Amino acid sequence: MTGIKTTGEKKLMLFSGRAHPELAEEVADELAIEVVPTKTFDFANGEIYVRFRESARGADCFLMQSHTAPINKSIMEQLIMIDALKRASARSITVIVPFYGYARQDKKHRGREPISARLMADLFKTAGADRILTVDLHTDQIQGFFDGPVDHLFALPVLADYVGGQVARDKLTVVSPDAGRVRVADRWADRLGAPLAIVHKRRDPEVANQVTVHEVVGDVEGRVCVLVDDMIDTGGTICAAADALFANGAEDVIVTATHGVLSGPAADRLKNSKVSEFVFTNTLPTPGEQDLDKVTVLSMAPTIARAVREVFEDGSVTSLFDEQA
Repeated sequence: MTGIKTTGEKKLMLFSGRAHPELAEEVADELAIEVVPTKTFDFANGEIYVRFRESARGADCFLMQSHTAPINKSIMEQLIMIDALKRASARSITVIVPFYGYARQDKKHRGREPISARLMADLFKTAGADRILTVDLHTDQIQGFFDGPVDHLFALPVLADYVGGQVARDKLTVVSPDAGRVRVADRWADRLGAPLAIVHKRRDPEVANQVTVHEVVGDVEGRVCVLVDDMIDTGGTICAAADALFANGAEDVIVTATHGVLSGPAADRLKNSKVSEFVFTNTLPTPGEQDLDKVTVLSMAPTIARAVREVFEDGSVTSLFDEQA
């Protein structure tokens, strides 16, 4: 005999950073496991210390961290945790990023700009990540930035089924807030059996988050409009789009987005908007959720947990959405 055989079984371990531990706990509950206890703290100068309290040697490790505010700290903490797992001899490291930071910077609009979404992928790879599992990237091509498998999950089934259960489907019109969201809105329209409309807008290239809405393409008069987007940051774009729909005779407007970033003036804009309901998922913690009575938060934990199980058992993540198509 020239070698040693092992009869050991595969082991799944779930780790979480400090950005959004509630979602990690939900995913752990779905998997009937516990999140691995971790010692994490900040030094006086802001540097981050991480140590896992259990051995990860030979384990298939899944590390969750949503890039929430302060976003750069969340990202750095996740990179440090990846490095710790690599040096702890983990068998594989799957990075679960429910909200992928810097995803909006996926191409150069003008000269002398970075492509920060690609930089993020390079950082994950260099730190030691073998695979990325994420939810509703800003654009699909970001998957190609990472030199390894990327499992791209969709919140559309969760969001669309909720909306379809709240409003009579024959009254619904799915609305894209800009030309870039048309493909996603089209999938919504197919799932709900509803017509599609588009809000044409123009951004001020010199001012961040500054949007001027021009016109609505499609019939929205007397309809319940569902505005669909991947994220709501300051809320300026989506609230201006909703105003345009009401100006064109919409009976009601419901806004859905996977990621409720809700920065700066977003909370006030949501409160003061004519929109009847804002529907997000819990890929990010929703700031001031208790004070926003128009906000509904749906859980992505069952979807993420099923994807984790498929990856661990060498199954098919794509099949999760083929079943729901």
